Amino acid sequence: MSIEVLAPGFATLLQDGGRSGLRRHGIATAGALDPWSFALANLLAGNPPGAPVLELTLSGPTLRFHTAACVALCGAGIDANVDGTPVPTSRPVKLPAGRVLRLGRCLDGARTYLAVHGGLGVAPVLGSASTDLRAGFGGCEGRPLRRGDRLPLDSAVTVDALHVPAWWIDPAFDDRPAGGDPLVRILSGSDATAPVDALFAQTWRVAPDSNRQGLRLQGAALEAADRSERVSEPVVPGTVQLPPDGQPIVLLADAQSHGGYPRIGHAIRADWPVLAQLRPGERLRFAPCTRNEARLALCGQRQRLHRIALALAAKNHPRA
Repeated sequence: MSIEVLAPGFATLLQDGGRSGLRRHGIATAGALDPWSFALANLLAGNPPGAPVLELTLSGPTLRFHTAACVALCGAGIDANVDGTPVPTSRPVKLPAGRVLRLGRCLDGARTYLAVHGGLGVAPVLGSASTDLRAGFGGCEGRPLRRGDRLPLDSAVTVDALHVPAWWIDPAFDDRPAGGDPLVRILSGSDATAPVDALFAQTWRVAPDSNRQGLRLQGAALEAADRSERVSEPVVPGTVQLPPDGQPIVLLADAQSHGGYPRIGHAIRADWPVLAQLRPGERLRFAPCTRNEARLALCGQRQRLHRIALALAAKNHPRA
């Protein structure tokens, strides 16, 4: 039982929740850039929230399912169809054996997540099936999908086991005010000389050379008060660095474990889905945030996901 890749899409990667506890060894966390859409896709497909999925960036693959399957697409809206019939997002979709799922452009964001009921049977590397592109391991041999790849399924699927009415799901995760730019909340950085107030004072644009390692921003250059040579310090996903050119970088899941640029702030975890969905050329703003506000935002997000999981469980296992 497998899924055959007929066309790979722009940059389709196999990702899960990432590798935890290994950054001290210089190993990136990796994993899904948009943890909200990743977890929701798995819940809709009837999987544990951390099961491996396909992360589609800007445009998706064409896949032939050699066995019946139940799939779910979450994240950016995407042009998706099976034999010309549109496939909705944010709900389970049953596919008979032999059908071809065509995933085109992402329409209103940068990334969509495809989960398959039963999971993808990929051997973990260092505790995770996630693709680490820079290190070249995990996922499909540490690289994006290629034409001709076969993705094994973990187990036989019972597609009739899941039925979730679309009204149970609120697919939107978007902190953009109506008609405004996305807003990302920032904790103050460890570098007291950093121009954090200037970071909040303007609108930034996502640079074309952004990638899974970092979201590079363009705007009026910021200038650090201290330009002396610096000792490298630990960094993590979410850290906002200030290179010598004054154009900030927001580190993402594939971030290195240390760096010498000033650390001028940290994007709160609850807003990582916002960062993950930004496309090159799109704009965003930053706002200050306290640690307590950051904890409350993340707790609220997790509680919402838990409520969705309970609602799905109730619908899939009705009382006798």
